[in-house]
Amino acid sequence: SSAPGLERPQVVSHVQQSLSYTVFDCKWVPRSARLLCLGSAARGTGVVQLYELRAARLELLREIEKPKPIKCGTFGATSLQQRFLATGDFDGNLNIWNLEAPEIPVYSVKGHKEIINSIDGVGGLGIGEGAPEIVTGSRDGTVKVWDPRQKETPVANMEPVQGESKRDCWTVAFGNAYNQEERVVCAGYDNGDIKLFDLKTMSLRWETNIKNGVCSVEFDRKDINMNKLVATSLEGKFHVFDMRTQHPTKGFASVSEKAQKSTIWQVRHLPQNRDIFMTSGGSGSLHLWKYEYPAQRTKKDSEGAEMGVAGSVSLLQNVTLSTQPISSLDWSPDKKGLCVCGAFDQTVRVLIVTKLNKI
Repeated sequence: SSAPGLERPQVVSHVQQSLSYTVFDCKWVPRSARLLCLGSAARGTGVVQLYELRAARLELLREIEKPKPIKCGTFGATSLQQRFLATGDFDGNLNIWNLEAPEIPVYSVKGHKEIINSIDGVGGLGIGEGAPEIVTGSRDGTVKVWDPRQKETPVANMEPVQGESKRDCWTVAFGNAYNQEERVVCAGYDNGDIKLFDLKTMSLRWETNIKNGVCSVEFDRKDINMNKLVATSLEGKFHVFDMRTQHPTKGFASVSEKAQKSTIWQVRHLPQNRDIFMTSGGSGSLHLWKYEYPAQRTKKDSEGAEMGVAGSVSLLQNVTLSTQPISSLDWSPDKKGLCVCGAFDQTVRVLIVTKLNKI
């Protein structure tokens, strides 16, 4: 079911910028019209480019070269005053950079034996309660949580138990950080496993398998009582889990949607409306979705135990921008509907999504 014709949001390509390297991640710098592109140069080094959006063009403010290709970045664990960028690279290093003086990292640790595929931050930017923390997920099969105020050792390390084969971790996300004590990490793996780690009890709280490699997971908000989680997969499907009610055996209720034939690389929720999210695809397309809650979010099973009820998902708009996969996506936290995406055609695009206040 799609929204009525008149009020359908449009996805407008505002600026396109060609890059001379492969871009793996792009991020808005909080409280600014600036954005970062992170990636890998042809000669195998890492690239960080800082751009400013000026009217209808992107102006390159600075370019920094690093020894190893950079796979992912986050501002989630920094203060709004500092706006330090945390990055994960191909060599397993977690670095935190002051973009004003980016020559030497302000924090650096060899976090993993192999590439860091995914990174997320919480407790910074005035979002979420509790200490600033960074989570990294790696090809080495481990998921680690770091407190930048503590050197060298992670505050949590989720690794395969003895005898369990290590799986490539493709995606990590924080959630449930609504008070000082509570916090979870969700991780998705190449074999379709999704694991929810409770950092308060240091235990595995829930796990499931969606049959296909999990490319991206994201909670609709990090700083509220767990509400919804979207997981995207290699096979063009995504799943929305209602995280409010966990049934003792069935876990969380979910609805799944086949968006396209190709991989869904990323999902990102609109910061100003947690029921709207965008998925980016291997076919170079973006799909904008809206989640509708069911009339009742819980029901009782035959034993009288509470179980969740999944809602439904409707497609608001879709657009194809590139012949290559769109591998990264970031909504502006400050300007509703402003979005940046990076694709493997070595192009970064700034988009404007209209009419988001009408849905």
